[in-house]
Parts: sequence; C-alpha cells; structure tokens
Amino acid sequence: MFQPLISIIVPCYNQAQYLDECLQSVMDQTYQTWECIIVNDGSPDNTEEIVKYWLDKDNRFRYIFQENKGVSAARNNGIKNAKGEWILPLDGDDKVHQDYLKYANEKIREDYDIIYSNAQYFGEKNDIWKLDEFSFVTLLYHNIIFCSAIFRKKQNVLFDETMVDGLEDWEFWISYISQDLSDIKIYKFDKILFYYRIKKESKNQKINFESSTFNNVQSYVLSKHYATYKRYIGDYFDLLYKTRLLEKEKNIYKKAYESKRYKLGDKIVTMLEKLKIK
Repeated sequence: MFQPLISIIVPCYNQAQYLDECLQSVMDQTYQTWECIIVNDGSPDNTEEIVKYWLDKDNRFRYIFQENKGVSAARNNGIKNAKGEWILPLDGDDKVHQDYLKYANEKIREDYDIIYSNAQYFGEKNDIWKLDEFSFVTLLYHNIIFCSAIFRKKQNVLFDETMVDGLEDWEFWISYISQDLSDIKIYKFDKILFYYRIKKESKNQKINFESSTFNNVQSYVLSKHYATYKRYIGDYFDLLYKTRLLEKEKNIYKKAYESKRYKLGDKIVTMLEKLKIK
C-alpha cells in the first residue's frame, strides 16, 4: 500500500480557471512520495470537472467535497484526511517549484519541523517576495511565513475556522510555533520555490486595504494569544492591546453619538446646561 510522506492539501473555491496550473505543478514534482487532496469548498464553478481529469491521471490525487465553510475549514478537512506525516497547504490558484518537495525532504531528514523558502508573485504582479529570516518576535508583529510552508502534522493544531476575513495562516503559525518554541526547528531556503498569484481582487487585498477589517482580525489574534504576546513583547504589547480596546470603545461611542436617540439626548443636556448658567 502506497504511503505518502507529504500530503499536499489544495482547498479551492471558484478557482477552476487556475486549478490545472496548480495541480500540474504538483504533478511535476521531482520528489514522488506525495499525495494531493483537493478539497472543493462548495464551488459553484466547474471545479469538479477539472478535478476528475487529475483523478483519472494519477491515483495520488484524492478529492473531497464539502459545503462552503471557508478556506480554513477546507484545509482542516484535508489535514484530517491526510495520510502523510507532513502537510503542504497549497491554494488552488498558486503553484510550487518542481523541486520544492525534493529540497524539503532533505530538511525533513535533518529533523526540521517547518520548511519554506523565498517566493515570487505572479499574475497581476511579478516581483520577488523575499521573506524575513525567521524570528518569533517578528512573527508576532506580522506574518513572515507564507501559507504554503511544509510542516510536520500536529493533531492538536489546525487552522482557526472562525477567521473568514484572512490572516488565518498568520494565526496558525503563532499557534503551531508557540506550543513548543524551545524545541521547534525552522528552515527557510534562500531559493524561490513557491509562486503566489496576485489577482485584481482577492481576500488578501481586501484585508490589506480595508483598515477596519485588518484591525478587527489583528485584535482577534492579539486577544487569542494574549499570554504569548505578553511574554515575548511585554509592555509594548500591553500598550498596543489597550490601544485596540480604546479604538473599539471609540467606534462604539461614535456609533452611539451618530444615533438619533443620542443626538436628542445631547440637545436636552445642552439646553439644561444653558439654563443653569442663566
């Protein structure tokens, strides 16, 4: 019975037009001991038709359909059904270099836990994506590991399915690494082994350009990992956390102030104050 070392999890929703390119990059891998689980997250397009071609082409491809629940739920579904000890999440519109798994296997043999590389944008943008060298404190400020790093599977660490607005990969790395920071080994290749598609409209663009969405998601991550942030960032985190709470209170106050009921009450108080002065 075939036993894959690496399980590639491909969640897809309305990405049928890109899926062939993604799965071809999997098929082209020079390292062969893999399986690829395609998780259709309730796509209304012809994803299933595209997938059927690849299922017929190679029995290392597997297929799961689920009702639309979001990318985190789709990744988790694939991880739970994975036979491999190692996981590579690969979104259906991205692709990997043909030697990504080969190089990763070398580091797996050296007992690393997370393996990734530099990357390149393609599509609407074609720049090099050179990621910072790993530092856990830097990771707490912003994500420095792309979603398609290869990691050792842990039964108790999955993607947060409540995070439907983005940054779920950032939160995942914080959860994964903070569990055993003293022993975890992370390696970044100084090579381009991952290709990240840039489209005119995407969830990541939305969260980058809509500050209210970004702030809400960031506040959620800060709250969820309060003890970790407090331990590694200390006073700065306290200041940031309190600022986030004040911003939230300010927004609640602003909404209340803009309500008709509040404006009427404000006018009455102003009139009473004037009467007192007289």
